[in-house]
Amino acid sequence: MYPYILMVLVVIIYAGNILVGKAINDLPPFTIAFFRLLVAFIALLPFGLKQAQEKWSLFPEYKKPILIMSLTGVTFFNTFIYGALQFTSATNVSVLESSIPVLTVILSAIILKEKLLKVQWIGVVLSFLGAIWVILDGKLLLLASTAWNIGDGIMIGAIVCWSIYSIYVKQYMQLFPSFGAPFIMTGISVLALLPFVAIEWITYGIPTFQIPSHILGLLFLGIFPSFIALVFYNRAVTLLGPSHASVFLNFLPVVTIIGAFLWLGETITLLQIIGSAFVIFGVMLTTQFGQEQKKKNERKQDDKLSV
Repeated sequence: MYPYILMVLVVIIYAGNILVGKAINDLPPFTIAFFRLLVAFIALLPFGLKQAQEKWSLFPEYKKPILIMSLTGVTFFNTFIYGALQFTSATNVSVLESSIPVLTVILSAIILKEKLLKVQWIGVVLSFLGAIWVILDGKLLLLASTAWNIGDGIMIGAIVCWSIYSIYVKQYMQLFPSFGAPFIMTGISVLALLPFVAIEWITYGIPTFQIPSHILGLLFLGIFPSFIALVFYNRAVTLLGPSHASVFLNFLPVVTIIGAFLWLGETITLLQIIGSAFVIFGVMLTTQFGQEQKKKNERKQDDKLSV
């Protein structure tokens, strides 16, 4: 139950990431990504510095996975999202983002040899279709007539980044301290984004920061999605595996629409409620049968040991 609660909290925070990201989207994408990670790095300092110092030898030893996790999950995932929103609609971004669990499940099966039951595959597909149903308000035929553009191509980068990140988290994150690893990865990401921000400012000029909206928005993005949600997600993937954990991301459009209803005064339709039910049912199928399969495997392992 504990990892499921973590993933629900992750989805709520990531929904806030979308809503706040849309609200301050007049700032250029690398600027948003850089300052949110700078805030996260400062917030992680009292928690992660000591852990990183105590386990410092691990980071050079596993420099390749720590660099890949830094660049995919911390540096460029949200940068791609903010970049995509400069060119395409939030609807297109949500549709494409809903494909992350499907790609993660496929990569997990190929790379990690994770095995899902047929009913779990059905759950993955149901939650994916339910998420798209929610986004398009039940008008699935609109997907074929949607105008796709360069922003949608940029979003593919975000999808690939987060799927690869999830695989590497499952393989390596348990080796690192829970706060020390995000601290180091965030530090690497701040340095990696610095030249991109410099080029962005030279090309388009230094942006004007509105007080307090931009400052409060960047503080939220840095503390919650970039720090708290990242730590929660890493822990949940370690416990559940990337396939089961990523399925919860299909809740993202559901929670985002609820947030827009509560804070932005947008309406919720009956068709969106039906789509949300599909998402919930699909996630329940995937996670419930996954737990039963895990218990069976543990019992088989115990029987082998007893013999």
